[in-house]
Amino acid sequence: MDSVGSYLKKHTEALVKDVGIEPACEVTGKSKATLGRYYSEHEEHSDRFMPVDAVAALEAAASYPHVTAALSELRGITLSFDNRRDNAERSGGVNADVVALSQRFAMLMTEYSQSIEDGIITVNEAKRMLKETIALQQVLIDMKLHLEDGSL
Repeated sequence: MDSVGSYLKKHTEALVKDVGIEPACEVTGKSKATLGRYYSEHEEHSDRFMPVDAVAALEAAASYPHVTAALSELRGITLSFDNRRDNAERSGGVNADVVALSQRFAMLMTEYSQSIEDGIITVNEAKRMLKETIALQQVLIDMKLHLEDGSL
């Protein structure tokens, strides 16, 4: 099996395990054996992959879009996963987004300033800065969506 197929099978397995095998069977209408074949790396199942509709159904029930993220990574695309909402209405507007943006940027700069004081950014400091960077990115996405909607 090629590395792409193996990579996708690993993420398919992570998706099924995230949802749970029994619930995954209910969501997809597939048996345990069928789901197992989708992520099996045995030669006889090397050309067998989960159908897109089953992936979509499972990702709706999962805590993270494992297969979608894997596919995007294979294409060099970065996704922004925002578990704050599921197609919910976005409150506020661009003005609120600008305020949130400046607050988040200030928080990121505070984390950076504290992290770089000793000249070394530790793993935990990097994780905190990453968390702030992701929050900043989410505010930018909200702002983009508000601008596209015309919600000034």
